Amino acid sequence: MENFNFYSPTEFVFGKDRENETGYYLKKYGAKKVLIHYGSGSVIKSGLLDRVKKSLSDSGIEFTELGGVKPNPRDTKVYEGIELCRRENVDFILSVGGGSCIDSSKAIAAGVPYEGDFWDFYCGKAYVKKALPVGTVLTIAAAGSEGSGGSVITKEEGMLKRSTGSDLLRPKFSILNPALTCTLPPYQTACGAADIMAHVFERYFTNTNNVEITDRLCEAVLLTMIKEVPKVIENPLDYDARANIMWAGTVAHNDIVGVGRSQDWNSHAIEHELSGLYDCAHGAGLAVVMPAWMEYVCDHNVMRMARMAVQVFGCQMDYENPKETALKGIAQFRRFLHDIGLPVNFEELGAKCDDIPTIAKNMGIEGTTGGYVKLTTQDVVNILTIAAKASV
Repeated sequence: MENFNFYSPTEFVFGKDRENETGYYLKKYGAKKVLIHYGSGSVIKSGLLDRVKKSLSDSGIEFTELGGVKPNPRDTKVYEGIELCRRENVDFILSVGGGSCIDSSKAIAAGVPYEGDFWDFYCGKAYVKKALPVGTVLTIAAAGSEGSGGSVITKEEGMLKRSTGSDLLRPKFSILNPALTCTLPPYQTACGAADIMAHVFERYFTNTNNVEITDRLCEAVLLTMIKEVPKVIENPLDYDARANIMWAGTVAHNDIVGVGRSQDWNSHAIEHELSGLYDCAHGAGLAVVMPAWMEYVCDHNVMRMARMAVQVFGCQMDYENPKETALKGIAQFRRFLHDIGLPVNFEELGAKCDDIPTIAKNMGIEGTTGGYVKLTTQDVVNILTIAAKASV
């Protein structure tokens, strides 16, 4: 196990009706004037936004609001939010929504005190040194942004999807009411599940030896998802299953399962180009990319992939041919994604094989990229070719 620092200061407020306490937690963390940032009309139609506003008013907290965050959140909305916050002297950002809304809130939080263009943080020209505090009321279990310092934004010019990260962007508090996810369509639930599992796999596939504790934690989260997701696809109102999935999403991405070990993140980098180009759901893109990446890198450490097959998907180990076991595990993963309603190839995703060279080129790889297996641009082309033609 490698040396590490683990810092996860977010206060998680979990359970039914906890959104009614939003004002209390904003006051606790010193908010005076809040930007309520949200997405489409769902938080309005459900009454969630009104409940949050009432909580703020009851706590004597002033607020302004900005809606309209899209999936794969855009830089244009971030610029709008930064300008609004400066004009209204906002000192705290409250996200009411899913990962896209939280990521947009973090970008605004970093951009308000910054004298340059906030996009500098996302293209590697600058690092976040100061940010407004952020809080969240989560409405979908997926991105894990409610407990992480990461943020992903799409630049509309060129549809470039890029990320940044800083502990300064970790939310001060996150309110997690699993009941708020019960009205999600099955497809959105499944996309969120794929994202959660991908967050674990990006950490699980490591070149670091002797990390048994985080191996076991990774496997526990994955097993939970395999057990609980089919339950909510069949019965969306299963609160206990929703609760397990919501907490799994947080655990998967606050890095408790990734400390002390090298990580990869190539599958996410490849998928960002897919959702940047096609504006598809992030989890849907990952469902296509991740199993293809697994097939392509399988020989790098066959026993690591075979362990996944045995411990997570219940395959029997073939000690004479462990690669056969590994491939069975990958097939089981792809089958699981298919069975919960996700695409597993380009045709089902709505992607085009002719775009593969462009997708790979857009990653901007100079030499190689990744932590588990170093990939070249040609490697990305090869992975996407596998993904394009995959089947169950």
